[in-house]
Amino acid sequence: MPIISNTSPLSNLAAIGEIELLQKIYPKVYIPPAVYSELIRFDEIQPTISNVMKTGWLEIQMPKNTQLIQTLNQFLDPGEAAAIALAIDISADRLLIDERLGRSIASQHNVKIRGILGLLVNAKSQGLIPVVKPLLDRLIGEAGFRVGPALYDRVLREVGES
Repeated sequence: MPIISNTSPLSNLAAIGEIELLQKIYPKVYIPPAVYSELIRFDEIQPTISNVMKTGWLEIQMPKNTQLIQTLNQFLDPGEAAAIALAIDISADRLLIDERLGRSIASQHNVKIRGILGLLVNAKSQGLIPVVKPLLDRLIGEAGFRVGPALYDRVLREVGES
């Protein structure tokens, strides 16, 4: 069950001290080198990412389709392009990605996607967290995660917290 992650789900969960939630949902996550490079540029989460890398739960894997990466780089940042290419290369079960354009392009390539909001909904349904709203509010307030009011309300309704 290979899972690939782009930068944002990892960086946002690390920023609020909840990266272990992702570890509980997925036993192993792969990232391309471009995503790792993006992650370690954030000083505030660098120690967390370094610790996670030492556990082996998060593993760097090089995408093979460099031509696809070059094509995607015309529209996406390097981490997104490489994450999508890696997801295609290894027929990933899921790509964790939040950015709208990246999600759209991944879907066009038949890559199954999940964003951080879907992760929170999944975590609650699995009994890993009792409520979503506090984490969602922390993502917005502490990590600067952007969620429109309609989506915010929809997620809380979906988990029975509205």
